[in-house]
Amino acid sequence: MLNQIQVRDFAIIDRLEIDLETGLTALTGETGAGKSILLDALGLCLGDRADTAMVANDAERSEVHVRFDVSDTPAARHWLGEEGLDEDDECLLRRVIHRNGRSQAWINGRPATRAQLEALGEYLVGVHGQHAHQALMRADNQRRSLDGFAGNLAERDRLASAYAGLRAVDDEIERLSGGHEDHQDRMDLLRYQLEELEAEALEADALHALEQEHRRLAGAEDILNACHTSLAMLYEGETTAQSIIAQAERSLEPHTDADQALAEACDLLANGQVQIEEACQSLRHFADRLEMDPQRLEEIDQKISRINDLARKHHTEPEALTGLAAALRDELEALENADTRLADLQQQRQALVADYHQAAAALSATRQTAAAALEERVNALLAELGMGGAALLIRLEYNADGEPGPNGLDRVGFDVRTNPDQPAAPLSKVASGGELSRIGLALEVATADTAELPTLIFDEADTGIGGAVAEVVGRKLRELAGHHQVLCITHLPQVAAQAHHQLQIEKQQNPDGRTVTDVQPLDTEARTRELARMLGGVEITDNTLSHAREMLERAG
Repeated sequence: MLNQIQVRDFAIIDRLEIDLETGLTALTGETGAGKSILLDALGLCLGDRADTAMVANDAERSEVHVRFDVSDTPAARHWLGEEGLDEDDECLLRRVIHRNGRSQAWINGRPATRAQLEALGEYLVGVHGQHAHQALMRADNQRRSLDGFAGNLAERDRLASAYAGLRAVDDEIERLSGGHEDHQDRMDLLRYQLEELEAEALEADALHALEQEHRRLAGAEDILNACHTSLAMLYEGETTAQSIIAQAERSLEPHTDADQALAEACDLLANGQVQIEEACQSLRHFADRLEMDPQRLEEIDQKISRINDLARKHHTEPEALTGLAAALRDELEALENADTRLADLQQQRQALVADYHQAAAALSATRQTAAAALEERVNALLAELGMGGAALLIRLEYNADGEPGPNGLDRVGFDVRTNPDQPAAPLSKVASGGELSRIGLALEVATADTAELPTLIFDEADTGIGGAVAEVVGRKLRELAGHHQVLCITHLPQVAAQAHHQLQIEKQQNPDGRTVTDVQPLDTEARTRELARMLGGVEITDNTLSHAREMLERAG
């Protein structure tokens, strides 16, 4: 759900911070107070295009921050995880617009693109009205709404599995189905590359041993000098570490019975002499075996150089060459047996196509059944919402000969007839903003127990209605708020009275004389006064206030 919106220097909004809660929240205020501007600010963090006109006149940039709780939104959490942008159960979105036209975006503190904001926004918020994010008019969202209502997850999983198998087989067939000359050229290249790699490539351990031998031979003279110098300092020189330690031991030995600490120190000095003798023996043995071998050094030098050249040629690390050789060997073997493999793949494909069509037909059957039930439920709600002559018609076209796709062989479309004497047409072509909001409300209420979006926003859901129908719209929004967080911009007191929370948006003059928008949460008494204002009249009378209180009590 949407927890918080912070806006700074956006249009006529100076600075604003709104904390939002669960349930139904009504946003009310005079026309032009900035209610839709608030939605525009939110839309920026959901991927809308930036416009420098949004930057306040006396500012260099606008900033919008929004915070979501995604603990109950698995689709959003999955998307964030896939993109490497997850941050526990919280999702922070930030958008900045500069006056020079530059726009920046962040998701959980990490830089993001507008396309990423837009993709994530589809899992977080649904907006109904004449503003952006009218997901209702998109065919893929219409299909998802129908599938959610149908509860056909098992059928969709079966189809997805069949489609994934079919894609994998088709991809392999495509790789193996090139022209004969292409195959022969590729096999010749693979054989040449394998010959090179098998002659030079070493396993990681062998390569490490070769590099170690190279370091030893390249530094043989310096190593020998270091060994001889160390032997002289430790044991073989005029004044050595061994002789100094032995002298110290002899000096302390007569006094060891005076204190146990002295005895322990003498023992350690004796052990030190033994350690030095053993170290010197190791140094002598190593120095005796170490040889100057320029010819071997040159051989190793050339070998390592050839390995590094091969690694650069194949754009990989020297240690990965043996793995690359194995992969090329597998590819060559597959190409050499392409004809046999292709015959097997074609048989597999026939079986997978049959599985896919069975799964697509079963999925389509669930959609057909659900479409009739959803139409009936939505049309009954439209009648309650003052659109008695309107009807939603779900168009489902099954193409058995169609190209297999991840969503089946159906084309799903939502058509609407707004008046009985008019033909049905696609939703986007016949519905006005107010009608679209009410159709969206009816769909959301009808699918409330199956829809995944945590937050729904209704703008202009009350356009062109009033009286009893307005009260019904408010009740339906309140009903919907039992399953989702719902925000509603409204001018009707009948709708606002049904809200669990109410925010008043108003224009004010700041100390500098600039007109700015402010938002205030209303308590019960303030809500009563605001509802009384919305009920109309130049003067708010006791009767108007009484009516407003009655509306709140009845809604509660």
